[in-house]
Amino acid sequence: MNIWGLVVGGAVVAGVAVVGWQALQPAPAQQGHSMVPPDTSKIAMGDPIENVRLPGRLSESATLGKRFYESKCSACHGENAAGQNGVAPPLVHKIYEPSHHSDEAFQRAAQVGVRSHHWRFGDMPPVEGLTRADVKYIVAYVRELQRENGIN
Repeated sequence: MNIWGLVVGGAVVAGVAVVGWQALQPAPAQQGHSMVPPDTSKIAMGDPIENVRLPGRLSESATLGKRFYESKCSACHGENAAGQNGVAPPLVHKIYEPSHHSDEAFQRAAQVGVRSHHWRFGDMPPVEGLTRADVKYIVAYVRELQRENGIN
């Protein structure tokens, strides 16, 4: 066997060893927070999922958003975006923080609906009768509720 055969063979063996070693390593620890929804098994059907603290005062945009929210969103997502067990998730929840669900994600949800992915309440249909401006106000309301509840 010549020297090149030994070099190539050694490189192949080393590569296989590295790949095998990496495959046997444990998965890296999850960074940041968990996007796992809470256990709702002890909450009665239709009851709020989260206990939402209300801000002392809402901005003008959030006040408008609250009105739109109450007319188009609260029937499913509950009063003050606390969710309703068995119906729809709370929007005042770490899963919906701005770094994970942007304001545009709320726009898209209202416009085209959302396939169920974090929660097991089923798909969300599009919301009829809301403009982009309406949803912008709703998002202002939800974000102010989130901030009051430590979700930034």
